[in-house]
Amino acid sequence: MKYSLTFFICLFISGFSFAQTDELTAAEEEAFQKVIDSIENSFSYQYGEIDLQDGLAKLKVPEGYKFLDETQSAYVLTQLWGNPPSEVLGLLFPEEISPISDNFTYAVEIEYSEEGYIDDDDAGDIDYDELLAEMKKDVSDANSQRMEQGYGSMDLIGWASAPFYDHANKKLHWAKELKFEDAEVNTLNYNIRVLGRKGYLNMNAIGDIDVLPVFNRDIDKILASVEFTKGNRYSDFNPDMDDVAAYGIGGLIAGKILAKAGFFAVILKFWKIIAVGAIGLFGVFKKKIFGQKDDGNA
Repeated sequence: MKYSLTFFICLFISGFSFAQTDELTAAEEEAFQKVIDSIENSFSYQYGEIDLQDGLAKLKVPEGYKFLDETQSAYVLTQLWGNPPSEVLGLLFPEEISPISDNFTYAVEIEYSEEGYIDDDDAGDIDYDELLAEMKKDVSDANSQRMEQGYGSMDLIGWASAPFYDHANKKLHWAKELKFEDAEVNTLNYNIRVLGRKGYLNMNAIGDIDVLPVFNRDIDKILASVEFTKGNRYSDFNPDMDDVAAYGIGGLIAGKILAKAGFFAVILKFWKIIAVGAIGLFGVFKKKIFGQKDDGNA
């Protein structure tokens, strides 16, 4: 009988496991590896300059990275990682990492939100300590709703990297440290927003909090990799034709428009898979699916 990796993941997430055995058989190891190899070989990574959203923006894949297009990225996010469907434009991976490798650290998800032109007049007036306190309360208040939907609680620990707005290039970035219920390691959620005429490009990286120094090493080239095309840039805004968003830079960071249970559910489900990946995703899969070696402890 053939099983897909999605089937294996569903079993893992639901807590299903087969009867325990002393060790994996050679046939089980071979069957599992064939599934992994088949999926890995199906990926077609891209390099160089990539059109995003039918020419809305361009991505120059940074050195040391590789890109999966929107179709393959949707498959990874929904079928392999268990997220609800979303309109992703692509995923950036470090060159040595694959979506199903047991040394997975992080990926950068790229989306576009047409929320309107973001007025950045408030950028220099934001009290980030006050904003953080408000965000912590929002996250805490949403916990009851998350738990009603079957997700564990979540706490915002603080800034992993304080917000910074590049006024000249209209690029905003910041990072949050999150604590998920029962997780041994805290989560890094690194946010990048590239402002455009009618909305913004949303680049999110999620991984173990220990990934922060690695990501910080590459943040400049990731920021430089994406630009809106002529006619779609921030400077192309026409007040007589274009809508203005109902929030500014502070609201974009606070995530009021995203502070819904559904958004946090996505983050949580995404992180569940990544957290497992950080400790050896497919080694754990094999133990869950085929049984663990009995160490003699009841």
